[in-house]
Amino acid sequence: MSDANHETTLRQAWADFCDELKRAGDIPFGPTVPAHVNDRSAGFEVLARNISLALNFQHDYADPLYPELIHYFDPVRKQGGDNTDAVYVGATINGSDTYRISGDRGSARYFAVTSVEKGQTPWGGKVAQTLFADDLQVDADSRFELMIGPARPDGYTGNWLRTTPETFRVTFRQFFADWESERPMKARIDRLTGDMSPPSPPTPERLAKQLLASAKWVNESIEFWIYMINMWKAIPNTFRSYKQLADQAIDATPGGEPMVAYWQLPTDEALIIRVRPPRCQYWAVEFGNFWWTTMDYRYRLSNTNCHYAQLEDDGELIVVIAHEDPGLPNWLDPSGYAEGYVCHRWMLADSCPVPQATQVKAAELFEHLPASVKRITPEGRRAQLAARRRGVINRFGNL
Repeated sequence: MSDANHETTLRQAWADFCDELKRAGDIPFGPTVPAHVNDRSAGFEVLARNISLALNFQHDYADPLYPELIHYFDPVRKQGGDNTDAVYVGATINGSDTYRISGDRGSARYFAVTSVEKGQTPWGGKVAQTLFADDLQVDADSRFELMIGPARPDGYTGNWLRTTPETFRVTFRQFFADWESERPMKARIDRLTGDMSPPSPPTPERLAKQLLASAKWVNESIEFWIYMINMWKAIPNTFRSYKQLADQAIDATPGGEPMVAYWQLPTDEALIIRVRPPRCQYWAVEFGNFWWTTMDYRYRLSNTNCHYAQLEDDGELIVVIAHEDPGLPNWLDPSGYAEGYVCHRWMLADSCPVPQATQVKAAELFEHLPASVKRITPEGRRAQLAARRRGVINRFGNL
């Protein structure tokens, strides 16, 4: 190809990339998007922040011959109901090669790895296989080796995750109960089969294809989650699992069905959510906006879990969503939004209790709560918030 043709291809590639992203600017003004200025602004924010994730998936780390483990989400790059307690890590792979992942498993309370197949959603389809923490052989120093491929290597008796011809990704989910004490996994992935030549520089044609795919992924992924959250928006304050509302295969967190409800809260009202958590390895309450992204969890109280929540003396969990701090330990801060989602996760539990939500006037909140409900002091609240930021740094390092 001549230099002139290269120039034409590259200029057109950039124009197509920008045009596709420009079209995404209509998404925050969709018919079901809340008209509140904060929700519209957050829509553009989520579009912009996910451009980098799209480039990771479609360009930077798209080649299964040269896989790398990358973080999907962090305190600013989010989508799809990201768990406030989580670190999500994964790599692009294929279903024919054999890979090895090795390193320090860490100590996250909940840990699972899945091989994911292509599907009808931007995040793929069904899971080919799952391994939980208890399925992994880990040595005394927390080190592990995991082989991934279509068949267990001959004579190998260690950890193995099966792939299928449709497999395109491996994903690790680590959910941290104690943010300051539990350690994240540190590992690397190596491909063990096939040609080991280094990658070649990008051609204009390949770059053009990947840039356009990245921009389309931004549009499609955000629109997909709008479609998803609208199912819960139609039944506010009602907790339902994804499987109760849809039958589309999706790479959902294994080991427990998140119970999700949509909330809409005027400034003078509060939402009380009550439930008795089951016996389980890990549970959490997550909180987010219309865009299915969690509220800021560095500087605001946007979740609680089995480590941090204060239960009532009879074991009941009482969570309150209110625009003003009610002085209750399990407060969820709407962070300036008037509506969004709340999610209870019971992971590897012996039952799946359904939380019950009651919306009341904020001025009458304590008339609807037990007289003995747990309280928190202003000093206690400041300590809660300070611990969050320390925990985020422990989990993600220096962002």
